[in-house]
Amino acid sequence: MARDAKKMSAPAKSAKAAAKPFKALVTHSEELPLHKKLLLSMHDTMVKARCLEERLIAMYKTGHGYFWIGGPGEEAFNVPLGLLIKKGMGPAFDYLHFHYRQSATLLAMGEEPLGAIRQMKNTATDPYSGGRNFAGHFSKKEWNITPVSSPIEVQYAMAPGTALVQKRFGGDGISIVTGGDAGTAEGDFASCLVWSSRPGQELPVLILVTNNRWGISTPYEQTQGVERISDRGVAFGMKTKTIDGNDPISAYLELKEAMEYVRTERKPYLVEARVSRLYGHSSASGANFATNEADCITVFEAKLEKAGMLTREQAKAVRDRYTEELADLARAVKEEAFPDGSTIWDHVFHGEPGRDPFA
Repeated sequence: MARDAKKMSAPAKSAKAAAKPFKALVTHSEELPLHKKLLLSMHDTMVKARCLEERLIAMYKTGHGYFWIGGPGEEAFNVPLGLLIKKGMGPAFDYLHFHYRQSATLLAMGEEPLGAIRQMKNTATDPYSGGRNFAGHFSKKEWNITPVSSPIEVQYAMAPGTALVQKRFGGDGISIVTGGDAGTAEGDFASCLVWSSRPGQELPVLILVTNNRWGISTPYEQTQGVERISDRGVAFGMKTKTIDGNDPISAYLELKEAMEYVRTERKPYLVEARVSRLYGHSSASGANFATNEADCITVFEAKLEKAGMLTREQAKAVRDRYTEELADLARAVKEEAFPDGSTIWDHVFHGEPGRDPFA
């Protein structure tokens, strides 16, 4: 959705409009209503996820990766999401249709960062694609994580399919789909709204949109005519809400409420989360830190410090520990082999690994 700057009528005006913050959202975090152990666990995972993304960016910038795209700035939303997912394989558990900014969610689910580093390096040991795909393109059959796709928002059209299976199966498993704000202009998003909400045939889909106010290099105001993307669900009769995705406490409580609704009512729920984009769209835009964006980790640490739960020294120790651990992992992965040419057809034909269709 990038747009040639020369074709814009007023690029300076557009950039100024893009920097305009959204209206303030009501949050739940003033009283820190969650248990201290959960709060510190969320903080730990958020920092771990940020350090992972910064290590992947460093790998790209030093020639140990071909392309980076990830979710630094979205940890306050993605970590609570991962903690609340019903993890497992099959329709009794949650089906997950993610996009490529979901590393913090996987870490919160219990995944180790080594796989993400291997995929960044495109080694044969990459557990998600055998070294054949971009960074952030996760998949894990054991956890119902469907393969992340590079074409944006196609996952929205897939989610009603697994939700239909779950509707027929029974239980409380739901389908969860995530994507960005700019991609909601794609027809797949509209298809998701239509097929999830047909009267009498509603499906258990939690539809999530992380709104960072950009579509690659195109500001929000040039792609959307609504103040809240969540309002688009109103016409379909579904429950909707816009939340503060930069506040992990508010995100946890709002996601928990939305999930409980979808699990029990077996109907869709559309949640829009306002988040930051701290390192740009991807390595294609430089992957440099954005100083004009709110950093959810810094804000969260300030709240924890004020509540007497975390000191600055303790916060620094967490970051230093993960920075060192991930650097060690990256050094080890540097020595691992790339995929052999004979594996080119692996993971292409279901049930027939390695089949060569031209043999």
